[in-house]
Amino acid sequence: MKKYKALFHVDEKEKIMLVLKNMANLLNDLGEDEVEVALVGNSEGIALMYQSSEYKEKVEALYKKGISFAACANTMKEKKLNKEDLLEFAYIVPSGVGEIVKKQAQGYFYIRP
Repeated sequence: MKKYKALFHVDEKEKIMLVLKNMANLLNDLGEDEVEVALVGNSEGIALMYQSSEYKEKVEALYKKGISFAACANTMKEKKLNKEDLLEFAYIVPSGVGEIVKKQAQGYFYIRP
């Protein structure tokens, strides 16, 4: 079992690059074997999980290091998106804020740059 748990939240497109850098820095600092990292994207932040995302390479590299990526179903419905619009490893949660509450109840530290 990993020693630490971190939950990143992004809901602004302008913060996507910062969130990606923060997650990479956390893995480098604490070590991939020591920290479990998850990301919840909603509103404009969901854009980092688009198949057509300009961040695709960075997101895929972080996924390969064990980071999970959750997309808000409410945002997807609002933006008329389907699962096929997202990177194949992104999973959909009923609501981004609900997922944040669940993860915090599981001991994740909440980080919103």
